[in-house]
Amino acid sequence: MRHYELLVVVKPTLTVEELQAKLNYLKEILEKNGAVISATLEMGTRKLAYQIDKFERGTYVVFYFTAPTAAIAEVERLIRITEEFIRFMTVKFENQKELRFWNKQVEKITKKGDAPAVVESKEIVEDTVTTEA
Repeated sequence: MRHYELLVVVKPTLTVEELQAKLNYLKEILEKNGAVISATLEMGTRKLAYQIDKFERGTYVVFYFTAPTAAIAEVERLIRITEEFIRFMTVKFENQKELRFWNKQVEKITKKGDAPAVVESKEIVEDTVTTEA
């Protein structure tokens, strides 16, 4: 089994319940295809570098997991056909240096949460102030 990192950008229009439902769906997909999820990092809503599908913001979630190589194609196929995921990127960690980094990231995430391996960050909100002259 190989070590992977999956970054998913979810539409910002989803409610908290809908977001959790989609993340649970993604976890089910991973586990059904033989993956073992080591850590999950919810990074919150952030501004995108460029507009994607008319969205300027997106909710970032990162999964650290181990899975058989054959499972990745099926997981990516199912992510592509789910409308709520506007972008994703899968990174495979191969050599010893990369695996040390993967282990360090998982350890850091699980240490913050202590019991569960899920870290939730606060939503970043930018307010603009307009003044009338």
